[in-house]
Amino acid sequence: MDNKRASPATFLDCIPSFPASPRCLDMSAAVGSPYRAAPAAQHRRRGRPGAVTLRCSKVAAAAAAPILDDLRLQCATPLPLLRHVAGAMAAGMRTGLAADGAGELKMIPSYVYSLPTGSETGLFYALDLGGTNFRVLRVQLGGKDRRVVDTESEQVSIPKEIMHGTTEELFDFIAARLSNFVAKEGGNFHLQKGRKREIGFTFSFPVKQTSIDSGILIKWTKGFAVSGTAGKDVVACLNAAMERQGLDMSVSALVNDTVGALAGAHYWDEDVMVAVILGTGTNACYIERTKSIPKLQHLGLGTGNTIINTEWGAFSDGLPLTEFDRDMDAESINPGEQIFEKTISGMYLGEIVRRVVAKMAQESDLFGHSLADKLAEPFVLRTPHLCAMQQDNSDNLGQVESILRDTIGVSQSSVAARRFIVEVSDCVVKRGGRLAGAGIAGILQKMENDSKGLILGRRTVVAMDGGLYENYPQYRSYMVEAMAELLGPRDMEHIIVEHTKDGSGIGAALLAAANSKYAAAQLSA
Repeated sequence: MDNKRASPATFLDCIPSFPASPRCLDMSAAVGSPYRAAPAAQHRRRGRPGAVTLRCSKVAAAAAAPILDDLRLQCATPLPLLRHVAGAMAAGMRTGLAADGAGELKMIPSYVYSLPTGSETGLFYALDLGGTNFRVLRVQLGGKDRRVVDTESEQVSIPKEIMHGTTEELFDFIAARLSNFVAKEGGNFHLQKGRKREIGFTFSFPVKQTSIDSGILIKWTKGFAVSGTAGKDVVACLNAAMERQGLDMSVSALVNDTVGALAGAHYWDEDVMVAVILGTGTNACYIERTKSIPKLQHLGLGTGNTIINTEWGAFSDGLPLTEFDRDMDAESINPGEQIFEKTISGMYLGEIVRRVVAKMAQESDLFGHSLADKLAEPFVLRTPHLCAMQQDNSDNLGQVESILRDTIGVSQSSVAARRFIVEVSDCVVKRGGRLAGAGIAGILQKMENDSKGLILGRRTVVAMDGGLYENYPQYRSYMVEAMAELLGPRDMEHIIVEHTKDGSGIGAALLAAANSKYAAAQLSA
């Protein structure tokens, strides 16, 4: 055992007859070898190993408890705090709609003025680029009667050298794989005579969108370091690459993944007004009246609607933060940015818990002799691990024990220590879920106030996508619980929170259809 991980006083309390020397702190010989019965007098003097473990766990628990109590206090999300977060979210939305760069929320116009209605027909493609893999998809639409006739998709991994290559290399790689996918077209998929193939491009990187089918890359993120793309129109880059491949296809819609999710959900249910992604990252978008967007009034858009991408991950007003959040943020690649995302999304929940557990282990000897160096490794504990531990209802928390052993190398842990880990996880996840719920309530309240009562008094659907929402039942419950507290039973009765799995891909294809250059011909047909 590493001497610095426990104070002599702790072991004197556990083993009162032993001196606090380096030799007695290293108990690996006694623990690691088969126990041999000592003479009765000696046995009484030293105490049985089981008794030592029990008493040590009590001491450790007593030292860890204040850390857990402080965490509970700092992560608390009482109703007044939730009200402040919801109100600040609504205020931040208005500020962002007034002028570019006016506040934390970018409130990016999607330039989507035509949502899919169900009347669309024909063959459309989608390309979803947002990480180390991209996905290509095709959908055959059959109009009001048949809707989605068929879909097919493929996923492609992007080699690291392409992620760090040139603009031409990346887009040529994508266009080549897309061309291969198009070549397999058949069965229920057929292009109408006289038409060119059209594709919706889901591009989940920072862009300044200038129209429905153009957007300037601000910067690459998520491990991409492609040279020569920043400041260029990514749609033009893709169109040029498809032309080099001899692929007769053009981009008719450039969309953010959250916008795609809203469009995909709205296709099936016209009451969908908001879409939220809660996965590794997070974002939200909603349908806004164009007359409520001061920064677009110069375009003379009239009285229609459009989708606004909030980029709510940048929100930070009034969030309850702990020392662990602040330390994690300070060590991140973007300190001071994306604070809401770092508080509520799947990328960060596990890391916050790891930092709390590391402090407990260091200051309370929570894991006794089993403290592992892996616990000091950032992001070794991930949100799926928290989820699995919170689903463990066994008396001895055996699943928690396995995760601690296999993930952070803790070879031995008491049931009491495992309970502490589950409690820490619940604190962090509860805060995240309830803050996400407050953010959604803020969006709904902003829409309600601007529409003078046309949102909360009728059926309104919030479409949810992302693995965190889909797979973590406690997080999901905490989110809906906070929404109900803020909106009240009467208004919450009309709010439907609906899971829309993988909506962004098909949503991009549907937006390509809704914004097709052949759309007028479709309507008259």
